[in-house]
Amino acid sequence: MDRELTADTRKLKANAQMSDSIIAQDVTKSFARDGDRVDVLKGVSLAIAAGELAAIVGPSGVGKSTLLHLLGGLERPTAGAIRYGDTDLAALSDVALARFRNRRVGFVFQFHHLLPEFSALENVMMPLLIRRRSTAEARARSTTLLGRVGLAARLKHRPGELSGGEQQRVAIARALIGDPSVLLADEPTGNLDSRTGDEVFELMRELNRERRLTCVFITHNDELARRTDRVLRMLDGRMVE
Repeated sequence: MDRELTADTRKLKANAQMSDSIIAQDVTKSFARDGDRVDVLKGVSLAIAAGELAAIVGPSGVGKSTLLHLLGGLERPTAGAIRYGDTDLAALSDVALARFRNRRVGFVFQFHHLLPEFSALENVMMPLLIRRRSTAEARARSTTLLGRVGLAARLKHRPGELSGGEQQRVAIARALIGDPSVLLADEPTGNLDSRTGDEVFELMRELNRERRLTCVFITHNDELARRTDRVLRMLDGRMVE
């Protein structure tokens, strides 16, 4: 186990300074349901350039969220390959894949999943504390980032005291506090009114440019999708760009 972990760690370190382009090749994902096999993804291939802001669109149930989970290493594909630069996710052990997610990928979901008993500041600090960074460092970095997303005056407010748009801004700050090179977002504006959703999208686009983040987000909003660098369309478990 120690040898395997050391080898995986070397792979991660060797690629740590590389730009994170994302390449998926012939990715399939199947599930067993009531004794039958359900094919959700059917040979998806795509390439996202480092620093690109791309949208994935398509009807409900075509596999968009499943694809995003696979791209982020939350699940493993049934077949096919996913690479970040020269890092093949399939070659990483479960322990190393978890470390990869923690250090290289930020996630934002439609439901923000903030911890209701903690303040905005404490929610954003959490990933750094999990990494065993000092409380002082986590507080300082989180305060700066919450200021960047427009919440300098809301640090001590709990999620229930924030608007939907403010909660999503906290979720974005939490996703970025570990300085990931990739941001994956699943319907980040889906629960917001059109004006607030537009503001959240513009914030993500600004952060994409400032940090040269590779960003992939799922949306049903065609108007927002058209404002990205590229739109990828899915239908029936396949990419039809």
